[in-house]
Amino acid sequence: MYLQTLGENAKNAKYTIGLLSEERRNSILLKVADALISNASYIIEQNKIDYDKGISENMKSGLLDRLLLDEKRIDGIAEGIRQVVSLPDPLNRILSEKTLQNGMHITKISVPLGVIGIIYESRPNVTADAFSLTFKSGNVCILKGGSDAINSNMAITKVIRDVLKSENVDENAVQLIEKTDRETASAFMKLNEYVDVLIPRGGAGLIKAVVNNSTIPVIETGSGNCHIYVDKDADTDMAVNIIYNAKTQRIGVCNACESLVVHEDIREALLPKLAEKLKEKNVEIRGDLKTKSVIDCVDATEEDFGKEYLDYIISVKTVSSVEEAIAHINKYNTSHSDCIITNNEEAADKFLKGVDSACVYHNASTRFTDGFEFGLGAEIGISTQKLHARGPMGLEELTSYKYTIKGNGQVRG
Repeated sequence: MYLQTLGENAKNAKYTIGLLSEERRNSILLKVADALISNASYIIEQNKIDYDKGISENMKSGLLDRLLLDEKRIDGIAEGIRQVVSLPDPLNRILSEKTLQNGMHITKISVPLGVIGIIYESRPNVTADAFSLTFKSGNVCILKGGSDAINSNMAITKVIRDVLKSENVDENAVQLIEKTDRETASAFMKLNEYVDVLIPRGGAGLIKAVVNNSTIPVIETGSGNCHIYVDKDADTDMAVNIIYNAKTQRIGVCNACESLVVHEDIREALLPKLAEKLKEKNVEIRGDLKTKSVIDCVDATEEDFGKEYLDYIISVKTVSSVEEAIAHINKYNTSHSDCIITNNEEAADKFLKGVDSACVYHNASTRFTDGFEFGLGAEIGISTQKLHARGPMGLEELTSYKYTIKGNGQVRG
């Protein structure tokens, strides 16, 4: 009954939220952004309970980084909401229109998806991001965060719902599933009577579980085994700088570089310089035999080439051509974000066309795969599938469409 009640609440709310004007939605979102900042001490207090529990349970440093909230990060969450407000309204856009020979006028218009379910792990910022994007696009959301961030998620949800209530808007525009057991999560995946689409955000295990068990249509957001390929015609200083940023700027995120592919002709010029730089963050390098012939490192196994570490570890594979690099990456990647570093435009063109990922870079860090960085505002996730959305999912990806048909008495013969 618990989940059914949430489902009924959401289904009722979607018919009112979708009819709010753009001005009304934006006004409420700005008040939510302000409320998150004014309630920062309360949110941080609740987050500390989760963070301390994570430390006591020996949570990995990358996951602890994802979990942590401080004033700066809450300011960032609020800024993300304000950026969403500044974006064009995704609703009621005329996508196409035409008049038939019989005089009927058909218009294709963007509309909300409806009730969006989101299952995610230790990233409490997702709670606010998910609400801002779903609300701006006229949707409602049911959120299922991980047990490791439950107090943080409850605090953020309470702040949002208090604003909605004070604005006389259905507070069930956002609901958090407060039960953290797996049985509840599994039952949520079967709530297709009420939930229109389900989006998992997290590691490979979570995403696989949702894809395999859900009766609700799923938009798959993939884990990130992101590759950087250093071509023989690369600038080594640029390569070291990009790899260092992509690997170490934040290790617990899906767009961090986990795997390095190096052309054998540049390995002697690149790898010692790179290894020295990565020592600054104590990054462990796991390399193949050709890598080990140049630098001291740990032996790489087959498993390393396909692993999302979320840690200060990187695998290195040497290849003899851009074609071999593309084949290796397409075998081991997660279709998230991959990069080539080269001054050879022909090699770059082959790579950009040949690598099957949502985002493919030339001479830039994979860390830019992000809704905020792409100018989409806070994202709902990075889709690694090809239907209905791919890459950072912003407002447009949270809409569907319908046809409105206007006639003057036409009947079909």
